[in-house]
Amino acid sequence: MTPFIALLFLFSSANAFAPSQYGHYRIAHTCQAKKGDDVEQQQAFPVGTFVEFVEKKRVHIGKITSVEHKSTGGARYDVDSGGKHYGIADKAVSFAMPCPNTPGQALKLYQQFEEAQQISEKDIQAKLDISAELLEMAWEEAIEEDESHEVTPDSLIELIHSHAGSAIEKYMAWKLLKSDMAHVFFKDLKNHGRVVSFKAKARKAVDAAKDQFCKTHEDEELCFV
Repeated sequence: MTPFIALLFLFSSANAFAPSQYGHYRIAHTCQAKKGDDVEQQQAFPVGTFVEFVEKKRVHIGKITSVEHKSTGGARYDVDSGGKHYGIADKAVSFAMPCPNTPGQALKLYQQFEEAQQISEKDIQAKLDISAELLEMAWEEAIEEDESHEVTPDSLIELIHSHAGSAIEKYMAWKLLKSDMAHVFFKDLKNHGRVVSFKAKARKAVDAAKDQFCKTHEDEELCFV
């Protein structure tokens, strides 16, 4: 079986996904505790979800093929990554996105996901068309306009480009907001151990962080903004 056919087969059982209020992740259901069981089971990503996950300090892209819950209630997944299967805990998932319902669309999105995971920070900036100056503008907006001072991948794209981001754009925006340059302006906010949004730092903290950043990144665009 060729790699292309194997991938196509992998995506032929894509599931539908329902939205939730779980950061930028989408979860189709909440697993409730069984009757007579005092352990509440953890919310789990449904089978079919595309994920970025960490295994032995290596970052992989894969698709959840099965879900189970431990006796303590924690979720575990079997993930297919290029034909190799990994058994991982929920906390190993760093980013997730729904899989399209049709095999062709699923294959295309998965390949884009793999490519986006490997590209450099500079390439991400270029693909998103988000410069250091625009990132600083987003920080200014969050400080002055948003009471929570919070930015998500979705809101970053909406603010800068005035349109809703695609699944891959949101993933790349998430990666950009986790970069050293973005950490000059924002700090990570976590939900269930995953970075799901970013909080704008106070102005004094940004000034100090920018000064420190530019000591080791003299050629970066940010240092000339």
